[in-house]
Amino acid sequence: MSLIILLVFIIGITVAVITFFVLKTIIAPKKLATVANFQKQGKYTSAVRLAKQIIAKDPRNPEAHYLLALSYISQNKSEIALMELKTVNNMGNFGGYCKENDFRLIIGELFEQFNQPEEALKEYILLIKLMPTIGEYYYRAGKLFENRNKADKAVQYYRKAIQLNPRLSYVHYSLGYILYRGKKNVEAKAEFEVALKYKADLYAAHFYLGKLQKGNHDYIPALLSFEKAIRDQEFKIKALVERGSCYMSMKSFDKAIIELERGIKLSTNASSPETLYARYFLAACHEQERDFERAIDQWEVIYTKKPNFRDVAEKLSQYQELRTDDRMKDYLTSGTAEFNEITKALTVSMGLNITELTEINNGCQIIAVDGDNKWRAAKKMPKLIWYLRVPDMIQDATIRSIHEKMKVISVTRGIIVGSTNFSRKAQEYAESRPIDLINKEELQKNLKELDFREIQKTLKKEK
Repeated sequence: MSLIILLVFIIGITVAVITFFVLKTIIAPKKLATVANFQKQGKYTSAVRLAKQIIAKDPRNPEAHYLLALSYISQNKSEIALMELKTVNNMGNFGGYCKENDFRLIIGELFEQFNQPEEALKEYILLIKLMPTIGEYYYRAGKLFENRNKADKAVQYYRKAIQLNPRLSYVHYSLGYILYRGKKNVEAKAEFEVALKYKADLYAAHFYLGKLQKGNHDYIPALLSFEKAIRDQEFKIKALVERGSCYMSMKSFDKAIIELERGIKLSTNASSPETLYARYFLAACHEQERDFERAIDQWEVIYTKKPNFRDVAEKLSQYQELRTDDRMKDYLTSGTAEFNEITKALTVSMGLNITELTEINNGCQIIAVDGDNKWRAAKKMPKLIWYLRVPDMIQDATIRSIHEKMKVISVTRGIIVGSTNFSRKAQEYAESRPIDLINKEELQKNLKELDFREIQKTLKKEK
């Protein structure tokens, strides 16, 4: 009797085991297919519910965990999805709905999303081993190396990606950007151009290509490149500032002002570097056109946002006399006719008689001789005077220029009158030459001694 009971027990166990495997091999796959169909139909809640039921009965079912993770991703629950994918990764069993290459790509992207670059890199390296002919995976690994400041390694992976698929425009751009940052301008330019060959609306490539063209003084091509980059919201203000800078280099200050004002108007962050540079360059344009009031307005705005921005504090200090010294303001901002009359009056106040006046860049040139001389037979020696109204400190190059001019026209004495001060090198150079330097402070003192009513009368007569 006991033998019969034992046989019945063994048969029961066998039937149970067979039933279990039948359910696992027939019914479970059908349920997995149902989960997959729910996902295709967008019924993610139903897919999650059924996947959980499968896992409750079979916790080590990698396909169920994988499909559950995909459903969570579709519900924007990526953090929970990553936990499910980590479970699959620990199992290390792939197949069916959970193909390893798809799995590695998805978990790698989630590791990136949750700022786990080391883990993401491991997944992309595994993908490269699984599918070594797919350039995209080399690109993804290269991007992570680039983010870790391993430029040389990133370049290797980018070049491999391009070798496998030369038409990957974004890889050409990424390689070009690394080369651009590494000052390898010729190679970088070539990569940006290839990137644009395959994708003409890759606006970031247009922007950095424009930067390289601008650096080579190819301003017209640079303007066109920046114009295209404006279409990208990320580069819009930067590109407008760069266009303004190009026009400044071309001395087209009116066009530069238009571009820079556009950039400022579009800015939503008054303290951003792009906006501050737009205002700084705009102030420089107004300064070059001697519209100092507007220049000061821009410097003051910059100063309220970032007091130590470049030389803004120095500029405000330099031009503070415009707010209180009307005569210095007239010297700096007057039109050509009035400026010439002011310089004539200054020359006469030195006891000199003017023989010739000509306009020069940012000022005028006067040749004059000593005034009344009690020794009639004495020869009156000519002097060369440059009156300058430049925004920057006067350098030694300017002193060398007047010295060369003196030699050409056989003048033995030179004078430079500046609206700013002179650099140390400029002063040292002038000390050993027959050249006198009159700086801003001396000019202000001399202007105060002039009769501006007489200057205005003279101008009215000439009109």
